[in-house]
Amino acid sequence: MLETIKLSKTYKEQTAVDEIDIYLDEGESVGLLGPNGAGKSTTISMISSLLKPTSGDVRLNGESTIKNPARIRDVLGMVPQEIALYEELSAYENLKFFGEIYKVGKDLLESRIQEVLELVGLKDRQKELVKTFSGGMKRRVNIAAALLHQPKILILDEPTVGIDPQSRNHILETVGKLNEVHGTTILYTSHYMEEVEQLCNRVYIMDHGKVVASGTKSELLSILSSEDTIQVQLSNSSEELLQTIRSMGHVRQVEETSDGIRIISKKGSNLLSDLVHAAEKEGIQITHFQMEIPSLEDVFLHLTGKTLRD
Repeated sequence: MLETIKLSKTYKEQTAVDEIDIYLDEGESVGLLGPNGAGKSTTISMISSLLKPTSGDVRLNGESTIKNPARIRDVLGMVPQEIALYEELSAYENLKFFGEIYKVGKDLLESRIQEVLELVGLKDRQKELVKTFSGGMKRRVNIAAALLHQPKILILDEPTVGIDPQSRNHILETVGKLNEVHGTTILYTSHYMEEVEQLCNRVYIMDHGKVVASGTKSELLSILSSEDTIQVQLSNSSEELLQTIRSMGHVRQVEETSDGIRIISKKGSNLLSDLVHAAEKEGIQITHFQMEIPSLEDVFLHLTGKTLRD
């Protein structure tokens, strides 16, 4: 339905997006993950025709949207990271304005406003000024505005950052309903891995402008099928011990946690034995250890060297 073909964006000597190929089938919910600066927002801007690529193409049902941007704009709803509303207007007035921008017919607009307000749970607050709303409520109005023209594709760029738990849950429920009940195709970026796991059928992971992995959750987890993850609690820690662990040939990642360290190593290695010897040498006791089942967060850390919120 929607695909990018070797899509790239370069600013002077810096490549923000480097020949990426992604696709969304009709009715799918797809996650786009990456640390800050990975190129996610630039990619979204090119897909939505807000930014012209340096090279490559975006195609909707086989037709280039670079050559004909109106094709994607007619079927796309965009929920940006930043709140894009008029604070001095009410929720209803904002939606009426955006409905007219989307060229929703006058006979249809009133019913569409009420439908989207109902969907985001703000029908009883529609006459109140947006400036009186919480951050979460404003984001829900943003989502409502993007839905007025009944888009077939909805892009959400980190829609739950910095909002209250109630609004976050409502947004997740709304996005899930749009995809599962209404068949809306979703492209979703987030700093919260659990959201992507809950909402998305497939995931693309970006780093330094490239897609470094893609697939279903099980396909991505298979990347770590040759590795073990161990959570270790120590009586105390030292930089010397961490350096010793990092230098072990079978160790691939070492991350400090609130109560110890988390180690990813090659499966079948003598990690525990080596760890005990290294800790004894530094006069440190291992008070507890536990083997962990790999998660998407582990895959992300393995591929990018960063946690999702970095």
